Amino acid sequence: MVLEMKVPSPGESITEVEIAEWLVQDGDYVEKDQAIAEVDSDKATLELPAEESGIITLKAEEGDAVAVGEVVCLIDTSAAKPEGDAAPVAEKKEEVKEEPARKEAAKPAEVKKETYASGTPSPAAKKILDEKGIDAASVSGTGRDGRITKDDAVKAVPSMGTPTGGNRGESRSKLSMLRRKVAERLVAAKNETAMLTTFNEVDMSPIFELRKQYKETFKEKHGVSLGFMSFFTKAVVRALEMYPAVNSMIDGKEMISYDFCDISIAVSGPKGLMVPVIRNAENLTFRGVEAEVKRLAIRAREGEITVDEMTGGTFTITNGGVFGSMLSTPIINPPQSAILGMHNIVERPIAKDGQVVIAPIMYVALSYDHRIIDGKESVGFLVAVKEALESPEELLMNGNVKKALEL
Repeated sequence: MVLEMKVPSPGESITEVEIAEWLVQDGDYVEKDQAIAEVDSDKATLELPAEESGIITLKAEEGDAVAVGEVVCLIDTSAAKPEGDAAPVAEKKEEVKEEPARKEAAKPAEVKKETYASGTPSPAAKKILDEKGIDAASVSGTGRDGRITKDDAVKAVPSMGTPTGGNRGESRSKLSMLRRKVAERLVAAKNETAMLTTFNEVDMSPIFELRKQYKETFKEKHGVSLGFMSFFTKAVVRALEMYPAVNSMIDGKEMISYDFCDISIAVSGPKGLMVPVIRNAENLTFRGVEAEVKRLAIRAREGEITVDEMTGGTFTITNGGVFGSMLSTPIINPPQSAILGMHNIVERPIAKDGQVVIAPIMYVALSYDHRIIDGKESVGFLVAVKEALESPEELLMNGNVKKALEL
């Protein structure tokens, strides 16, 4: 019996995927539930498991775009599993291929010997060309029988280059479907929204003090670190409740506002930017946020994140500071209407109580869609985030740090 394996639907609204990589070869014996391919959708990379055991016949090439429901391979379930080790067969194939390769390699060498004489450099010219990193074959000789002279070598310059020479290679690779979709969404966000960015700075000293005092106890009890993300997520949730327009989005001629906070967290994964979602962040404690951030980040970086875990989201937080960014203008994650950008923390001189002091400062940026978020709301939102981060014990922990941290 021959089983037709079709592309399953990775999620709602996805109609096409791309074969990123076959993990097996045509004619291999595969076991049921064995991963046979990686497929890219516009939201995630997923593994395709074999539905039954048998000999596989591939019907699509790597890089092919295939519709959901289309047959990508056949599995002959009546085929018996090969006995013994198949490695000797592979070695035989290599040996058979090796001999013709030697013969073919000899042919260009003979041709080269016959035609290269007309472009042979003199010893002095060869030395100059080697120093410049220029291939003699790319230089036209003016000497007898086309011989490259010292003067030819002195005047020679690399093609599309400079007299200093150097490698100028290039390579091309096809963008994954996920990367292409991210590119489309980012361009759409720039073209289809009235995007503006407002900035502020945050004195991180209070959070530094809290983490210094409680991070070891917090990790021992909960098994996760007390990072910055929980403070920022709690501060964002508080600000979204104060400025609900920032927790809204446009749908045609209507504005949709949400009474929950699904916070998208931008994560750099092996296949590109991924944005998993922390659901109902307004109900999570500091421990709950840190545990969820850790879980989603690990799944994204290991390529195990699902489409459902990245679908939705009412507001996004992105942290360019982990890569050393001092300041940036983050691009809105459509169809959302705003995104908060975190940056690196640097000791800077600031004024406190009439005195110049050194403090750990982070610049923060809020990009927003001016079609539904006014300047007053955007600035007010970012100021609310700043206030909460600079007074976390009072505004985020209700004056009881140990209770908030569940210690």
